[in-house]
Amino acid sequence: MTPAILCVDDETTILDTLKEQLVRRFGNRYAYELAENAEEAWEVIEELNEDEIPVVVVVSDWLMPGVKGDEFLLQVHQKFPKMIKIMLTGQADQEAIERVQKEAVLDAYLQKPWTEEELSNAIVSALESHDG
Repeated sequence: MTPAILCVDDETTILDTLKEQLVRRFGNRYAYELAENAEEAWEVIEELNEDEIPVVVVVSDWLMPGVKGDEFLLQVHQKFPKMIKIMLTGQADQEAIERVQKEAVLDAYLQKPWTEEELSNAIVSALESHDG
């Protein structure tokens, strides 16, 4: 059973880039799931849970139609407090970031455009701190 990394962003080019970078960095250690909004992300999480596949990391955009990334990550934290949460954004307001850092124990916050190194370092250090 391979644990999963879930990426949530309303732009498919960003999702494709995230997946490419993650595959390059982590290979087949993880399954990579993509969702274009919070609603779709919950469907993916529920399906994986039914198959007993743990989602270990969620990388979410902030500005999305419907539920914004900070709200989504707060909901994720309430249901899955151990899940690693990374927010990716080009235009989150500082208040939203601080709220999610405090209330959802945000593991990392990356500005768009991010680098592949920033993304993999954020995930690796979050995984290490959760395992420790």
